Amino acid sequence: MSIERVRPYLEERGMADRIKEFDVSSATVELAAAALGCEGKRIAKTLSFMVSGKAVLIVAAGDAKVDNAKYKAYFGAKAKMLTPDEAVELVGHAVGGVCPFAVNDGVKIYLDISLKRFETVYPAAGSSNSAVRLTPDELAQLCPDAQWVDLCKAWQDGE
Repeated sequence: MSIERVRPYLEERGMADRIKEFDVSSATVELAAAALGCEGKRIAKTLSFMVSGKAVLIVAAGDAKVDNAKYKAYFGAKAKMLTPDEAVELVGHAVGGVCPFAVNDGVKIYLDISLKRFETVYPAAGSSNSAVRLTPDELAQLCPDAQWVDLCKAWQDGE
């Protein structure tokens, strides 16, 4: 399980005590929100894409949707999500537990500005039944090479 990769990563950074593991699945925004007892928009979903033969992750608020026009303008290509097998192989985490921590070398991480409106957000912690509570600034600190981007739509309506 890739949570076993994430736990030491967060331990080294003093944040492992923030990991929550559940007896139920948290593999989707809806399931994670139910497990945590929070609004779905506070779930920091991590979406995996292929760009120029490399895996990229976009972390966005649970109510945000990738805007195809913004994506194409930014990356110069049409959005192509990774298959579940590609996610495991290229990112190092299985779909349902994909997170921006302890990923394979070469994976570029982008944090969508839809997350910045919250005090705390909950990305997965490497498994389909885990999450970690972080501020958007802490999330950025845990992903030191990540860039803040504006690649999503639909979230402004649910503020």
